Amino acid sequence: MSSPLDDPRDLRLAPREWLFLGAAVLVWAAFVVYLGKDTSWDFRNYHWYIPYAYLNDRMAIDVVVAHQASYYNPFLDIPFYWLATHTPPWFALGALGAVQGANVVPLYLIGRQTLRIDEYKLGAGALALLGQTGGLTLSLLGLHYYDNVMSLFILSGVAILICCGPTLREGALWKTAALTAVAGFLVGMAPGLKLPEAPFAVGFAVALLAVGGGWKHQATRLVAGGIGGAAGFALCAGFWMAKMEALTGNPLFPYFNQYFESPLAMARNYRDLRFVPTHFWRQVLYPILFAEDWSVADDLPYRDIRVALAYVGVIGAALAWLSGRRSKDPLMSLRGTAILFAFAAASYFAWLRVFAIYRYIVLLEMLSPLLIAAAVGLLPIPRRAQLVTLACAFFAALVLTRPDFLDRAPLDNDSPYVSVALPKWEDPKHTMVLMTGNSPMGFIVPQMPPEIPVLRIDGWMLQPKDGTGLTAGMRKRVKAWKGDLYLIAESFDMIRAHDALLDYDLSIDWSKCTLFDTNIIGAYQLCPIFKHPPIK
Repeated sequence: MSSPLDDPRDLRLAPREWLFLGAAVLVWAAFVVYLGKDTSWDFRNYHWYIPYAYLNDRMAIDVVVAHQASYYNPFLDIPFYWLATHTPPWFALGALGAVQGANVVPLYLIGRQTLRIDEYKLGAGALALLGQTGGLTLSLLGLHYYDNVMSLFILSGVAILICCGPTLREGALWKTAALTAVAGFLVGMAPGLKLPEAPFAVGFAVALLAVGGGWKHQATRLVAGGIGGAAGFALCAGFWMAKMEALTGNPLFPYFNQYFESPLAMARNYRDLRFVPTHFWRQVLYPILFAEDWSVADDLPYRDIRVALAYVGVIGAALAWLSGRRSKDPLMSLRGTAILFAFAAASYFAWLRVFAIYRYIVLLEMLSPLLIAAAVGLLPIPRRAQLVTLACAFFAALVLTRPDFLDRAPLDNDSPYVSVALPKWEDPKHTMVLMTGNSPMGFIVPQMPPEIPVLRIDGWMLQPKDGTGLTAGMRKRVKAWKGDLYLIAESFDMIRAHDALLDYDLSIDWSKCTLFDTNIIGAYQLCPIFKHPPIK
C-alpha cells in the first residue's frame, strides 16, 4: 500500500476521461435548454437590465430602476445578455448550462488526484456527479444567480493547489509563485465579479497554508497568491469600483454607506442580514437547521443534507486526526484532505459571519461529496465499514435531495429572449416613465425606446420622502419635465403607486391605464400621469 501522503498523479487524462467530462457538460447544457428561460425575481430585476444599461450608457439617464442592484458590477451579466440578444434563445441557454455544468471538471480533477483506491477514476467521476446533483445545485441550473458560475473559478483555483502539490511545496520558487498566482487570480476574479464570493478568498488563503512545505515556499505562496488574487479582483472590479466612486462617492454603492457617506443614499449598509445567526447554539447547529428547513438560510426552496453531512463528518474526522486516532489507510491523500478541509472550514466560517445565505455556498454543496469521502476515510474503522458508511450517506443524500425548478418560462426560439407587449409610444423623445413599488421590472426597460428615461421614485432603496440625494435629483427632474409622464407598476401594487405619486404631486389618469404582459412573467399597468396644478 502506498503512503497516505501520496502526491497527485500524472495529470494527463485518458481519452475516455475527456469523453466523460465533455459528455457531462453537454448533458447539463441540454438539461438547461429543456428547463426553459429564467423568470426569477433577480433576473427580472437586474440581470437583464444592468448589462443593457452599461452597454447603452444609461447611468445618467435612468435612476434606481433595479433598486440597489442598479449599481452592481454588470460585467458578469454582459456575456449572456450579448448571446441572448444576438443568437437563438436555445443557444444562449445552452451556453449558460455548459458553463455551469463545467464545474464537473475541477471536481473530477480534485477527486482523481486525491482518491487512494484502485478505481480512482470511477470514484472521482461518481463524486463529481454527486457534487452536481445537490438540491440547490440542480435548482440553480439555467438561472442567473451565477453562484454556480463563480464556483468554476474558485474550484479551479483549489484544484491547482491539489494537483500541483509537489511543486508548490518543494519546487523552484518561481514555479511555486507562478502556479499560486494563477490559482489566486482565478479565485480573486470571483469576488471581483460578485462580492458575496469573498468568503472563498479567505478559504483559499488558509488552504495555501495547508499545502505545506518550508517557510520559503509558504511565504512565496502567500505573497504570490495575494498578488494574483488582488490582480484578479482588480481586473474584474477595479474599473467598476472607480466608476462608482466617481459617480456616487462610494465604490461599493450603496453598500456600507454608513462608512462611505455618499449623499446620494441613506447612511446604512443596505446588506441582507436576515439569515445571519447570532445565538451561539444556532451558529453551531446552523447546517443541521438549514438541512431540515431551507427557509432558515435562503429564499429559494430546496432540500439537501450534503453540507450538513460534510459539516459533521469533517468535525469528527478532524478530531480523530488531531487526537492521533485517524485511520492508517485513509480513502484520500492526507495532503489533499488537509487542503480541502482548510478551504471548506475557513470559507464556511467566513460566510457564516458575513452572509449565512445558503445560495452563496452552493460551491460547498458541490464539494460536499469529496469532503464526506475524505472525512469518512479518516475515521478509525475498517475499510469495509468506511465504504458502507459512505454508501449509506450518499444514498440518504440522494433520496432526501429535492430540487425546485421554479421560475421558468417555455423556450420560444421564434421570438426574442425577452419581449414586452407595450403599447406604441406617441412621442418617446418627450416621454418619462416612473416606476413604483418593490416589484422587479428592470427587464422591461431594454424593450422600451432608448429615448425614454426611467426613474424608480419608490422601492426598496429609495422612497419619496427619504431625503437622499438621488430622490432630490429625481424630484427636480420630474418637476422640470415638460413632456408626457407615465407610470409602470405591477397590477397588484397600484395603491402604493398612487400614494408614492401623491408625494411627488402627481396623480394617475385611471381611465387611460393599459394592461400589458411579457413573455417572461407578470401583468403590468402603464398609466398616464398628470401633475397637480400649483397651489396659489
